[in-house]
Amino acid sequence: MVSPRSQTERGWSVGVAISAGCPILNAHFAFRVGFSFESPQPFTSKLTHYQSFVEPGPGSRAGVILSVAILSNHPGETFLSSDSQLQLAVVGAGAFGKNHARVYHKLSLEDSSVRLVAVIDSDAARAAAIAAEFGARAFTSVTEALAAGTIHAASVAVPTVHHFAVARELMQAGVDVLIEKPLASTVAEADEIAAIAQQHSCIVQVGHLERFNPAVRATAPLITKPMFFEVHRLSIFTPRSLDVDVVLDLMIHDLDVVLSLVKSPVREVRAVGLPILSEKVDIANVRLEFESGCIANLTASRVSTERVRKLRFFQPHQYISLDYGRQDVLAFTVESDATASVMSQLLGGSEPTPNPQIRMSRPSIESEEPLLAEIKAFLRSVRERSTPVVPLEDGRRALALALQVLESIAEHSKRAGLTKLMAD
Repeated sequence: MVSPRSQTERGWSVGVAISAGCPILNAHFAFRVGFSFESPQPFTSKLTHYQSFVEPGPGSRAGVILSVAILSNHPGETFLSSDSQLQLAVVGAGAFGKNHARVYHKLSLEDSSVRLVAVIDSDAARAAAIAAEFGARAFTSVTEALAAGTIHAASVAVPTVHHFAVARELMQAGVDVLIEKPLASTVAEADEIAAIAQQHSCIVQVGHLERFNPAVRATAPLITKPMFFEVHRLSIFTPRSLDVDVVLDLMIHDLDVVLSLVKSPVREVRAVGLPILSEKVDIANVRLEFESGCIANLTASRVSTERVRKLRFFQPHQYISLDYGRQDVLAFTVESDATASVMSQLLGGSEPTPNPQIRMSRPSIESEEPLLAEIKAFLRSVRERSTPVVPLEDGRRALALALQVLESIAEHSKRAGLTKLMAD
């Protein structure tokens, strides 16, 4: 099927797909053909899509899907206007995938230009259950869903080891993707995703959800020169996401946030970690030193007795405490006459403290579900063909640093003789 393209393409392209299935013979047939015509004039793109499903006749269980998609380009038109319907899919019907489907469905109830059309999972029963709940069709493979009709954009919420394969198939069909974090299993896979996205002019947003946390958004304008971070992300053990360790499961959230706030290359990584209840690292601590001189100390655990998600940092004349869960920010500022007016504008008022030189303030925060904000930002990028809030480059950077942390943990375990101790 044909999906959104960048505004730099020229000409016409026509795609025809014919898909037929015959359960009696346990066979499936698919035929596709495409044509493209070059134009010397610059233009943007507009999609026209025609599709019909030929129902099986009496006594027959076979059906045929006829689908024609025409991508025509006309000067002055934007591809997918605000009233053009975006047809969306979710790949992966686990906890994350169900939440993505829920949000797409919620948006479709508020905006007729958004429609969830497919839920895809190798577990047919699970896909069917979520599809029925949110008014979509269930499929057991991306190939099957693509053959059934047009998909403009999709969330990739499968286990991390499958991110690359699923994203590749979608992008090669021209589908824009929102890929859950971590972007991929390896940096090489992340680079290949970037190459395919460029080749097929696809939008790729990485699902670093905390970037859309209202508390993080309220903190970003307060950044001057952060010099020390203390971050804790502690969770009670659950059997979810045991295909990856705690660094790629939990800590990567904070690695991404700290990287986005510090905006400086990492100079040194020193880490320690241990498996406790699983075969992978369940608790980890890392000390990062940046070229700017900033130090960040991060701890992540999925074997805690309590749930804590806090980030605190110091910068000249200021201490800021952020609670991800409560979506709350507190700023303590040592005010001089020069900084008082600027900080009061940013922080929106202050409260008295025992020390009159220190003013405590809470910046204004607009409450919003982070996943809703993330998906709305993704769909905006799809419509406008604009750079996502969390682009591929940021996802790759967070993944590369997380893998560095794991390498440092492995080196420390070897030096400390922990590998042999845990084997015994």
